Amino acid sequence: MNIQRWIARREPDWKRLDALLKQVERKGLKSLRANEIKLLASLYRSVSADLARIRSNPVSQSLTQELQLLTSRGYNQIYQGSRRQEWNSALEFCLWGFPATVQRNFAYIAVATALFLLGGLIGWWFSWRDPAFMALVVPEELISKVRDRGELWMGSIIGIEPLASSGIMINNIAVSLFAIFGGVTMFLPEIPMLTPPGVFTVYLLFMNGLLIGAVATLVGQNNLAYPFWAFVFPHGSLELPAIFFAGGAGLLLARGILFPGKYRRPDALRYYGIQAAQLVCGIIPLLVVAGVIEGFFSPNPAIPDAFKYLAGITLFALLVAYCSRRKPKEEGSGSGE
Repeated sequence: MNIQRWIARREPDWKRLDALLKQVERKGLKSLRANEIKLLASLYRSVSADLARIRSNPVSQSLTQELQLLTSRGYNQIYQGSRRQEWNSALEFCLWGFPATVQRNFAYIAVATALFLLGGLIGWWFSWRDPAFMALVVPEELISKVRDRGELWMGSIIGIEPLASSGIMINNIAVSLFAIFGGVTMFLPEIPMLTPPGVFTVYLLFMNGLLIGAVATLVGQNNLAYPFWAFVFPHGSLELPAIFFAGGAGLLLARGILFPGKYRRPDALRYYGIQAAQLVCGIIPLLVVAGVIEGFFSPNPAIPDAFKYLAGITLFALLVAYCSRRKPKEEGSGSGE
């Protein structure tokens, strides 16, 4: 084998592989087009063969080391880079993807929020005018505790914070999942029947609002509104938006089934289902954090109520700022070549 001619013939491939690897190392695998990814894999295999050949026909130590480094870099990017790429994709979604999903589907989240607020307004108004209505919505033992003993019920959490926190998380996640799956259908054993798409989502949002409105009247009439809302604000600033996001996800699924528009129904359900799934990826962490706050921070009597209000307002402001983020356009994007 004429070594010099062989090196001259193979060197362009080595340089091409080096250039592709530099691009991947700098910008990630997504920066390559499909044909470039295929070329990267092909060049890696051919350079690996070149390395095996020069090992069996010793040439120069420096060339052997260069090809060893090149194949090592190729291996890292092709076989291990995908794992890094997954972590990078997850980080990218947390930083920019979830806020973009919230903004893209804001109309559905706004409708879910409006249904909750409508229920809350009706619950507050009718409970204020008619105590019998309050008894239909709020459990009797809770009414008795607040009205007869002048106490709130959050003290039961003290002393069992870890158990209470995990139970709260599980309950909130279950409610959110019901709101999401209600966008497709839900089995009601009391009737029994399957609800039409979206009906259970609407029902769940409205009834939760109705309950909050009735409870707000109960604590307001018994001069316990200030400590009650001090308890609600810290975790509610994350928990309620998460439930509204879940309601928006449920309405998205219902939209895909009932109003597919230009899509075939299965394609519409798949399209809106992806949007709903992206919302779910942000809902779960919000509910976990809210559950920890509700179990350990919100009921803690050692923390002043004013500080709890401040914490709730701050958390909500941070959530709004996060969901309002927009990914900056890359330099040169949209400019002609």
